[in-house]
Amino acid sequence: MANTKQAKKMIRVAETRRLRNRPIRSGVRTFVRRAQAAIEETATGETTATAVREAISKLDRAVSKGVIHPNNAARRKSRLMKRFHVAASAT
Repeated sequence: MANTKQAKKMIRVAETRRLRNRPIRSGVRTFVRRAQAAIEETATGETTATAVREAISKLDRAVSKGVIHPNNAARRKSRLMKRFHVAASAT
């Protein structure tokens, strides 16, 4: 348990930030999952491309708000695009 006044304040601040970041992080996961499902369902098509674009947009937004690290978003976008291109070239 925190002993100092500042440590107690930092616990409150961390909880506030966690509650603010949680829906953003959850939204990112949802949109990435939707994009992956769309890629596996049908690699070619406007709905798949739209899903991938939305997922990338959510990742970029999370980075701009400081919820995830820029390299984390770049890695996820890279893997998502790799899946998209591999699936598109297979069909």
